[in-house]
Amino acid sequence: MSTPSLRHRIACEAARLLDTRRASDFFGAKRAAARAVCGGWARSSDLPTDLEVREALQRLVPVEALEEGASDASRRYAAFATLLEPLESIHQPRRSHPEGDVLYHSLQVYELIRLQRPYDIDLQLAALLHDVGKGIDPADHVAAGLAVLGGLISERTAWLIEHHLEARRRREGTLGVRAARRLRNHECYEELDLLCECDRDGRVPGAMVPELDEALEAIHQLEESMGELP
Repeated sequence: MSTPSLRHRIACEAARLLDTRRASDFFGAKRAAARAVCGGWARSSDLPTDLEVREALQRLVPVEALEEGASDASRRYAAFATLLEPLESIHQPRRSHPEGDVLYHSLQVYELIRLQRPYDIDLQLAALLHDVGKGIDPADHVAAGLAVLGGLISERTAWLIEHHLEARRRREGTLGVRAARRLRNHECYEELDLLCECDRDGRVPGAMVPELDEALEAIHQLEESMGELP
């Protein structure tokens, strides 16, 4: 078997392991996938890069989440649900996240954003999806999330997710001067700063939040009412 073909098979198997939560990080997924595909040991040169696994995961999730004949919008929201549901089992350090699991945090951030920007679909989706990568690669959850969300979200939503950690660093005073200036000069900076604020505030134990399906349905209906569905 050629090395490119073997790398592709290992990447696809690693993506499947991550998607089904049988692996919790890229390194472990690649090693387990290599054992499954090769029946044992694999050369380092045969292992795919993290980017190759992310691309395989991006192709995998939307396909598996959707029913045949579903509309494009239904496909998107089914994919969102598939990515978000596992976050309920991922708990974060109590010191920084006393509220508990990642899904509960994400729903708190969404609800805070919805109350302040009830008609901003892109921002609401960014709030709900900003930590989705923690279910794929906790070591680099922003890149992992953006990789798997590619093609499912707008450029504006992607930009907000991509830079939400930088916005936090700017608030903490640890972001470089030039990087901070670039953020402030962006047309979506106000929304990014609000997302950062709600990310900070959405960590309350016992806070009332909607169910995941209710949140997704609310955004879906908002898109329909505003005529923004493709």
